[in-house]
Amino acid sequence: MFADRAKIIIKSGKGGDGHISFRREKYVPAGGPDGGDGGKGGDVVFEVDQGLNTLTDFRHRRKFAAENGCNGLKKKCSGKNGADIVLKVPAGTVIREASSGKVIADMSGGNNRQIILKGGRGGKGNWHYATPTMQAPKYAQPGQPSMELEVLLELKVIADVGLVGFPNVGKSTLLSRVTNAQPKIANYHFTTLNPNLGVVDLDAEHGFVIADIPGLIEGASEGIGLGHEFLRHIERTRVIIHLVDAASTEGRDPIADIYAINKELAAYNEDLCKKPQIIAANKIDAIYDGDKDPIEKLRAEFEPQGISVYPISAVTGQGLRELLYAAWNLLQTVDEAPVVFEQEFFPETALFSEDPYTVSYDSKEEEFVVEGPRIERMLGYTNLESEKGFLFFQRFLVDQGIIEELEKLGMQEGDIVRVCDMTFEYYK
Repeated sequence: MFADRAKIIIKSGKGGDGHISFRREKYVPAGGPDGGDGGKGGDVVFEVDQGLNTLTDFRHRRKFAAENGCNGLKKKCSGKNGADIVLKVPAGTVIREASSGKVIADMSGGNNRQIILKGGRGGKGNWHYATPTMQAPKYAQPGQPSMELEVLLELKVIADVGLVGFPNVGKSTLLSRVTNAQPKIANYHFTTLNPNLGVVDLDAEHGFVIADIPGLIEGASEGIGLGHEFLRHIERTRVIIHLVDAASTEGRDPIADIYAINKELAAYNEDLCKKPQIIAANKIDAIYDGDKDPIEKLRAEFEPQGISVYPISAVTGQGLRELLYAAWNLLQTVDEAPVVFEQEFFPETALFSEDPYTVSYDSKEEEFVVEGPRIERMLGYTNLESEKGFLFFQRFLVDQGIIEELEKLGMQEGDIVRVCDMTFEYYK
């Protein structure tokens, strides 16, 4: 089966921790701090590979992670940066956040390379914290944490013209006739199990890309048949050609077929039915004199709606030139910019959007509570066993306005304050 969807987990690298060390050399009895910085964690990068046309590479592996940054070293030596992980995808791949379905990136329209998750920043070594009054800091900054995200990859083919119609109306035959594509052709339903792309060369200067979109039957928008597997590929097309069996060789009504497919398109995405449409009435070589003229019936039904009808025979080639030039002329009236999905989900903001800290009073335990990711990070690189480290942390609480907020809640001297998993008595 054609692989045009995949759900994977991606993870950037954690930043390396800053190092705590002091210069120790002969004749230098009181060397200062020389702990180096941690290395940056690797990024998760998506890159377009023009040689790919499916997402098969993601079917048997679900987790992809960049390297962590290395910790800092002595003598102010920085840790090594973690290596990025580069994931190759075909052009037209849309990357979505799995739970919300919001777009993170659309790898089309010139967007050939994008960083999806940034690696964590390396932590600063203890030499950064030396001051005239604190010449031997015994703490260093931990590396920034990594980011992990489950994403949904969807391939939406990039074509100017989408060729739609019920099975067995001749889409693959038409595509093979007007392009160099070689789709599989046979007389049974769902021969085509993946979108086939071909380039139509009208002359030396004019041409367009056409895609045979399979799987459209009644109920496709609800997932019946191949349904959602291929409806997504129509979203990028700028013009739609409805191919119908004008001779009704299988007993189908071509007018009813067009309305049925438009109904499925609208049910999947209302904007699809707003795209310019052309009707290609195929198999005119199988229309006999005794039949009522089905072409005139199609024209009477749809041309008042602004949809032109072109009689063709994909087998003999009759009428194909007129159809292709009509599609080309219609393309000239449509915005040439490809359909590109705008970013809706910003991983860095979403994953680190927690409140920096919260201040509250626990009446059951009769203590004031301070917690949050910013506080946890500060505790991670503060040595509270050191008097200077404890003063450093107290100054942080004052500078951040946390002490002021606690006092507004009614905190007084002697009250208990719990900061994450540690408790203190408050004294001014």
